Amino acid sequence: MSEDVHKVRAFEHPGEGRKRAKSTPKGRQVDPAAAHEVEALLGNRPRQRDLLIEYLHLIQDTYHQISAAHLAALADEMKLSFAEVFETATFYAHFDIVKEGEPNVPPLTIRVCDSLTCAMLGGERLLQELQSKAGVGVRVVRAPCVGRCDTAPAAEVGHNFVDHATVSKVLAAAKSGDTHTHVPDYVGYDAYIADGGYKLLSRLRSGALPKEDLLKSLDDASLRGLGGAGFPTGRKWRSVLGEPGPRLMAVNGDEGEPGTFKDRYYLETDPHRFLEGMLIGAHVVEATDVYIYLRDEYPASRQILETEIAKLPPGGPTIHMRRGAGAYICGEESSLLESLEGKRGLPRHKPPYPFQVGLFGLPTLINNIETLWWVRDIVEKGADWWKGHGRNDRHGLRSYSVSGRVKNPGMKLAPAGVTVRELIDEFCGGMADGHTFHAYLPGGASGGILPADMDDIPLDFGTLEKYGCFIGSAAVIILSQADSVREAALNLMKFFEDESCGQCTPCRAGTEKAALLMQRPVWNQELLGQLSQAMRDASICGLGQAASNPLTSVIKYFPEEFVPKEAAE
Repeated sequence: MSEDVHKVRAFEHPGEGRKRAKSTPKGRQVDPAAAHEVEALLGNRPRQRDLLIEYLHLIQDTYHQISAAHLAALADEMKLSFAEVFETATFYAHFDIVKEGEPNVPPLTIRVCDSLTCAMLGGERLLQELQSKAGVGVRVVRAPCVGRCDTAPAAEVGHNFVDHATVSKVLAAAKSGDTHTHVPDYVGYDAYIADGGYKLLSRLRSGALPKEDLLKSLDDASLRGLGGAGFPTGRKWRSVLGEPGPRLMAVNGDEGEPGTFKDRYYLETDPHRFLEGMLIGAHVVEATDVYIYLRDEYPASRQILETEIAKLPPGGPTIHMRRGAGAYICGEESSLLESLEGKRGLPRHKPPYPFQVGLFGLPTLINNIETLWWVRDIVEKGADWWKGHGRNDRHGLRSYSVSGRVKNPGMKLAPAGVTVRELIDEFCGGMADGHTFHAYLPGGASGGILPADMDDIPLDFGTLEKYGCFIGSAAVIILSQADSVREAALNLMKFFEDESCGQCTPCRAGTEKAALLMQRPVWNQELLGQLSQAMRDASICGLGQAASNPLTSVIKYFPEEFVPKEAAE
């Protein structure tokens, strides 16, 4: 063989003629100890893809963090790629991912709510003081709304919530080791049965009550989705039933809108009324399985449901409890479906709609907790009973989550169409001492902000849109002369910036840019207006489309707050 040919062969086959290097495994290797721990945690549970988030919770609950080794072991155990597990785990705020070489998370975490009502009532100061005084072995972090706006400021020590939190109360809970969930008293299964519970469901299942009669009751009462969208409930059930089976049902219990806590109230007081409504809905649409998606910030509600579901008589659909993991976007129905499938909560493009192609690609009925809670009362008492409530030409009842500068905040069951002035004076005992009504949010973080002199607008679906606002989930936050509406809008925009899923540029970049512009001493109204319009027109889902509502409300109704006092002087 000539020398030139030998050189060519050596180029084409570089390993030829040399000792072959010892092969090494490719990709991330699984640590045997981590693999044993993950296998023991999962036990005999099925290794289904949609259970990924549940298993991440298992690791987080056990070790107070999730190491890279545990992620690799979980991926191997579930026959998933490391990338799939990593991208899902890092999407959700409640999973503390510790990468290789990073220090472990301290054994105790204290979370301090920084959303609007808590911020108004001293949450930022509480956070700073706790960070300086908590000591070794304790991590203090800020958290978005935890659904306890009526007892603001709120803090969470482990899984124990401290209402009306002070530094001393929080540190006392941490020192005592009181980090477990406290479950309030509620109407249990036996008490609910004694009060006539599940008779309506039995009549429906036996055929004594035809499906059509029940649907007609919902139609006649004009019951609408009370999670915020307000879609007619009866029409939604009919739409799902009109699709070819099999069909599924998903319950949206991801009540993450700042200012909202009504669903938690109903779950922690009378959970079976919701469960019966849920089972009625599942029967009507012939759903084989029901998935209850409950936000992770509601551990007491979760314990109650797990306890009471176990007491239900056999028969009916299979019920699955699933935990959220700290992602506001999962309150959007298609994001919720993605999360139920064990993925990142990224909104889907529509159409197709969930009633056509929903969970696992099947037609899916999605309802909010409160919507289902009212089904029994409406059918048993009649549509006329429901429509007999209301004010200002509106009909029905509304569960208003009221917080802020009122004397008696809380969940207020009031006639639909009540005005904010009536809500404050008749249901909340008036304004808090020393405070004068200045402004209000009629529908939570994304529902806009209105001045006190617009206090005669009925609070209901369809009454606020012409003012650039909406009622949404009926979360009403009251501001006084002690509060800056400008700072309130900035707080809300920072919330949306943090909670944007990042999938679409108008929302991801728009909320970030808006928050930066809103921190300037003088607002560039023209630029902020253009940015708001782009977010409304081009965002995939309601988060980006509605994120600018508080901003545009301030520009329209509070021009005096464009410039801070110190800048004006």
